[in-house]
Amino acid sequence: MNKPSLYLVATPIGNLKEMSPRALEVLNSVAFIACEDTRVTRKLCQHFAIKTLLISCHEHNENKAVEKIIKALKDGYSVALTSDAGFPAISDPGELVVAKVLEQGFKIEVISGPCALINALVASGLSTK
Repeated sequence: MNKPSLYLVATPIGNLKEMSPRALEVLNSVAFIACEDTRVTRKLCQHFAIKTLLISCHEHNENKAVEKIIKALKDGYSVALTSDAGFPAISDPGELVVAKVLEQGFKIEVISGPCALINALVASGLSTK
């Protein structure tokens, strides 16, 4: 992680074993984790012994959270954004954060993982061609 980036980190959907080693590496190395609900993310962090600072980023405070995230990026620090389960910005907070961070010219990196949308699609039997 050389240049400051916003990392969109997928979190497990019901099974902590879904957490990727790359996601754990990122969550351990950023300045802070902006998360939908600090209580939920704290449990995840405790399980994996992650001691990174948490700040809340949800529909009621997303504008304030964006300011903190952009300030950290401008100061040279990378930040992670998570939701309670799955990917941030997919039926969860994060859309505004991503748009504003891109507007400021910072890099967005997606850390792959569980996604309810993809899970539903592949289990539906619908053609993906």
